[in-house]
Amino acid sequence: MQYSYLIIDDNEAHVQETLSAFEGFPEYYCVGVAGNKADAVNKILELQPHMVFLEVNPKKKNSGLSLNVITDLYQYLDRLPYFVILTATQRFAFDAIKTGAQDYLLKPLDRFELRKTLFRFQKTNPETVNDTICIRSYGDYQFISLHDIVYLQADNNTTDFYLTSGRKLTAYKTLKHYEANLPLFFYRIHNSYIVNSNHVSRINTGKSLCYLNNGEVSISFSKTFKDNIDTIIRKIAPEYL
Repeated sequence: MQYSYLIIDDNEAHVQETLSAFEGFPEYYCVGVAGNKADAVNKILELQPHMVFLEVNPKKKNSGLSLNVITDLYQYLDRLPYFVILTATQRFAFDAIKTGAQDYLLKPLDRFELRKTLFRFQKTNPETVNDTICIRSYGDYQFISLHDIVYLQADNNTTDFYLTSGRKLTAYKTLKHYEANLPLFFYRIHNSYIVNSNHVSRINTGKSLCYLNNGEVSISFSKTFKDNIDTIIRKIAPEYL
């Protein structure tokens, strides 16, 4: 299983240090970065990452980054992501745990301490993913492995599923429905397309093309969903962003 994480930090150099620390953990990928409180809350609600790494002693005081990011989220979520506080001093540790954070790491990040944090996270968040989806067309119910889906294409109020076998299945639900219900390795890259990032083999940002199935299929992506393209690149090759 792969786990997504969000970095909340207003210091670009520290963000890059955190991303570099994760290079040895391919099952984790960065779904986004937020540099202020409002953006942090919005991205957590939108992207629903498994983990959040929060800097509580920001470089810019007007960024609003503090433990209030956690307390504000209780207005909207019954279950919060796994919060890890990033700080250069232990003086925030007690308040962080009392507020609802599960762990903290001292900066600069130590790879061995990060590994321990990730093990603690996985121990309390066992894998419970259903890897099958039901595609219904009238009275026909087909049960498909999520890993066999290469991409989805909108067709008015229906959605076409393209599979690794070359088959195409049509479901009588909209692409928006599947965008909200598919697991995190599926990304919308265009108003008409959702791709399975596990089948992405190449991304050409100059031509705005995403290649799937070892280049057998190419799909256009739009600027509207450029953040999702960046997330796919981070997930597959974090060293190139």
